[in-house]
Amino acid sequence: MKHYRIKKILTPYLLVAPAVIGILLFCIYPIFSLVKLSFYDVNMLNASKTKFVGLTNYSRMFAKDSFSKSMANTVIYSFVTVALIMVLSLLIAEWIGRKKRPIDRLSQVCVFFPHIVATVSISLIWMWILEPQYGIMNSFLRSLGLPTSQWLQSSQSALASIIFISVWQSVGYYTLIFIAAIQSVPQDIYEAAELDHASGARIFFQIVLPIISPQIFFVLIVLTISAFKVFELILVMTMGGPNNATSSIAYLIYMEVFTNYRWGYGAVAGVVLLVIVALLSAVYFKVLSKRVFYQ
Repeated sequence: MKHYRIKKILTPYLLVAPAVIGILLFCIYPIFSLVKLSFYDVNMLNASKTKFVGLTNYSRMFAKDSFSKSMANTVIYSFVTVALIMVLSLLIAEWIGRKKRPIDRLSQVCVFFPHIVATVSISLIWMWILEPQYGIMNSFLRSLGLPTSQWLQSSQSALASIIFISVWQSVGYYTLIFIAAIQSVPQDIYEAAELDHASGARIFFQIVLPIISPQIFFVLIVLTISAFKVFELILVMTMGGPNNATSSIAYLIYMEVFTNYRWGYGAVAGVVLLVIVALLSAVYFKVLSKRVFYQ
């Protein structure tokens, strides 16, 4: 009897032990290591020359123009991208999600297709499309008699171009999430609203959105975290240029660690990115979770 009681008590802990160990090794430990690394002047070739410098890395990094520019670019990119993807995904999902026509199924495939293509491939394709002299985009504008643009080669339009490509690539994935959520809304709710002569806009804003609010909240959290970590498009398409116009925090980390070999500076940028994402997530859970409707 005593053996059975001990087994009953220990079984839940043994079942969750692999997950807990994985979180400790691959999440908690790297975070503490990152914070610790930000206080050191690291010499990867000779560990004995690594020395503790306190907050020196932070003060020097915050004083750099490249850091402030990367921070501003990341904030602008993140908030614009999140807003556009959320709005477009909801609108497209409402447009093609409730119907069962064959053309709507084809539309879902077409919308989702950019997401399954490798980011490097998408970057190369859009670099060719946006090439100022021979690219398809400027050739099309010339044929219409409209002014052309330097797109990725101008500091005034490069970040906007990156945002456009990111939205184009990602909107399909989140559209499918919202389509699944909209299709899970009971049909009798729509029928009751139609009997009350509710307009399509009123049904969408007062019925559909509250019901799918858990999915909206989930997408908002995931999309915000993903936006703040933007890296691949910038690395392939602009390398942070021109004049740091598209440099992000993630790209700055890459440059400091793998190009300038200043691991402490890269760790500082990583800590800043971690703090920003954590604070935003906390604000979301504190403010928006109260507006989430769970059935």
